[in-house]
Amino acid sequence: MSAQVISGKEVSAQVRARLKNEVEQMKAKDPNFRPGLVVLQVGDRDDSNLYISMKIKAAAELPLDSVNKMDTEKVTNAVAPEKDVDGLTSINAGKLARGDLADCFIPCTPNGCMELIKQTGMSVAGKKAVVIGRSKIVGAPMHDLLLWSHATVTTCHSKTVNLAEEASKADILVVGIGKAEMVKGEWIKKGAVVIDCGINHVPDESKPSGKRVVGDVCYTSARDQAGFITPVPGGVGPMTVAMLMSNTVLSAQRFLDSHQPGKWNISYTELKLQKPPIGCMAVEVGLLSDEVELYGTTKAKIRLSIMKRLQGQPDGKYVVVTGITPTPLGEGKSTTTIGLAQALGAHLKLNVFACVRQPSQGPTFGIKGGAAGGGYSQVIPMEEFNLHLTGDIHAITAANNLVAAAIDARMFHERTQTDTKLGIEKTDPTALTDEEVTRFARLDMNPDSVTWHRVLDTNDRFLRKVTIGQSPTEKGFIREAQFDITGGQRDMAGLADMRQRLANMVVATSHSGQPITTEDLGVSGALAVLMRDAIKPNLMQTLEHQVRMRCLGAIPAMWWPTSSAAIAAINGRCHPALKMHGGPTVTAGMPLPREYVEENLELLERGCGNMKKQIENARHFGVPVVVAVNAFKTDTAAELDLICAVAKVSGAFDAVHCSHWAEGGAGAVALGRAVQRASEAPSDFKFLYDVEIYGADDIELLPEAQHKGFGNLPICMAKTHLSLSHEADKKGVPTGFVVPIRDIRASVGAGFLFPLVGTMPTIPGLPTRPCFYDIDLDPETEQIPDQLPSPLLSLKEM
Repeated sequence: MSAQVISGKEVSAQVRARLKNEVEQMKAKDPNFRPGLVVLQVGDRDDSNLYISMKIKAAAELPLDSVNKMDTEKVTNAVAPEKDVDGLTSINAGKLARGDLADCFIPCTPNGCMELIKQTGMSVAGKKAVVIGRSKIVGAPMHDLLLWSHATVTTCHSKTVNLAEEASKADILVVGIGKAEMVKGEWIKKGAVVIDCGINHVPDESKPSGKRVVGDVCYTSARDQAGFITPVPGGVGPMTVAMLMSNTVLSAQRFLDSHQPGKWNISYTELKLQKPPIGCMAVEVGLLSDEVELYGTTKAKIRLSIMKRLQGQPDGKYVVVTGITPTPLGEGKSTTTIGLAQALGAHLKLNVFACVRQPSQGPTFGIKGGAAGGGYSQVIPMEEFNLHLTGDIHAITAANNLVAAAIDARMFHERTQTDTKLGIEKTDPTALTDEEVTRFARLDMNPDSVTWHRVLDTNDRFLRKVTIGQSPTEKGFIREAQFDITGGQRDMAGLADMRQRLANMVVATSHSGQPITTEDLGVSGALAVLMRDAIKPNLMQTLEHQVRMRCLGAIPAMWWPTSSAAIAAINGRCHPALKMHGGPTVTAGMPLPREYVEENLELLERGCGNMKKQIENARHFGVPVVVAVNAFKTDTAAELDLICAVAKVSGAFDAVHCSHWAEGGAGAVALGRAVQRASEAPSDFKFLYDVEIYGADDIELLPEAQHKGFGNLPICMAKTHLSLSHEADKKGVPTGFVVPIRDIRASVGAGFLFPLVGTMPTIPGLPTRPCFYDIDLDPETEQIPDQLPSPLLSLKEM
């Protein structure tokens, strides 16, 4: 009895009908989506030409023929795996070999063979299968498909001994060896399924072409032995093309599914920063173990005993990093400080410390965000730095409020109690005069003269004016007071020679006009205890394992060892911050005006006036000035070049582009070299008291600022940082104005006065949308999910 013929034409027609329906469904979902197929042919083999001619009938063609020798593997693997509908790339072949059938494209001929085998109704599982041929297109993938369908598979080839005997054992025989009618009928097991993949041309004078197509199996003798057999042509060939179309539609469906509107199918990788233990860094920079106090693995304090050990060391270079007058867009002083330190250390191999001020939690939770830098130039861990760190600001808050409590308690007790000795150096009470008894017993503070305010490290506008003492237990001792933010307090400004400076701090005057200090209150010793750790510098590191010291009250600066010198590095964000000093107003949270997002050299040049004034001011100190142009991706080459040219004409030692936000220290190497050269240039540093810095015509002392005393102390202006004048909206280089001094406060312990200019608040308020909206804690991991807000941290600028 002859074998039943498995018609590839019939099965492929069924497959094509199904595919046509699937394509129509895809078009219904997206009318603009149209699956397509491109054919890339290399060489001119007869079987390939026949296969491609069949493809052309079913799809489209872009042929490329070559008679030159080519690396077929390289050509094949140049096709993206998700578009490799022939299933020939190494990735798809590897997935098939591993059994990942649902995540790859199966080669078309083996896939068609499996469909034809299914048409027989025979279960493949447990059957003995023999594959004759081991090509990458048919034999090898056919073996894998049968294996993962649970058949017992033997692969034979031209070197196999007793090939006919091996073939005769097969329940399923798949032949693709490329030799015309090689497999004879007597090789075939009675009732076996025979799949002939061969395409061969043999002479046939009866055909118009003089040849006909035959398979690798002798069809006339094999059909008497086999139970099922595929003809050639009309068997595997049509199924190969049908499976090619099936893979094409599958590829299109996968693409369409992955590009549907909605949630992205994206795999996020966890950023794992390498943070060597801070103790290791301390050893690397030459600190001794007994000079370092570890606070966990990421931060430490340096004991002041190191100053004695290193007092014989030569002084180093001291670089102050400042900026143009700030704008709502941020200028990046902290980022530039860290980027420059990383460039000098990690890339130029200098020993360098970056010294930056510990940020207040007021701005961190308010509008500015953190102060750890940003992008690839930042202190790590950022959240440790921006929040509690080692508790220094909390210690200042506690010390400051202890003084405030002592002031009010002393006035309350003096008002409600009789004279009591508070502290007498004389040992014989009878030797005290009446005046001495009164003086020792009472400080006689004038409540209206109290200049010491309570503080907290939070922006809270409603504490700018408060009334204290309203409880009945205070017996009517009510007075108006206020809160300041911790970062601006006097004990924060006076840590050097700490014990004596704390004792010298003036908090009020007596009714007779005598200054009253914390020593008079008897609280200075307790302050020293509270502040004994806060005086020690903190040690952390940057993203590039660069050393960073945090000093309370310090402006951004850096130091490296050589002969003593001082230079100033002025940082200016090119676009559009400088333009703001010559253009329209910018409102935080609102879209930028068009002038700021397009190249506008005229507007930029007007804004450069502010930079020119900053260079002039810095040069008054007698030190060289380097301008760092903090370049952003939206800046044009013409804008960057204009800023550098204006800076140099205005007296800058040098002006360079830098991209440390996006590139870390590598983006500030040119800046580092410029700073290094400037440090070798002559300098004549001097303090400024007779030079006009702000450009005002005069000052006006308001009533509250008059008759304050301590007229021989230097001053440190407390004014808005948003303008050279006292009005924040006056950009550029304002002139012809009068500076109103509303009050003058004394930091006697630190040794200076600070006039309050205009409406400058001493405790900020919170904006409409504070930064704390973006800060949270994952209760499972105990980690902060996202980095704390940073004024420069924006992926749009990467």
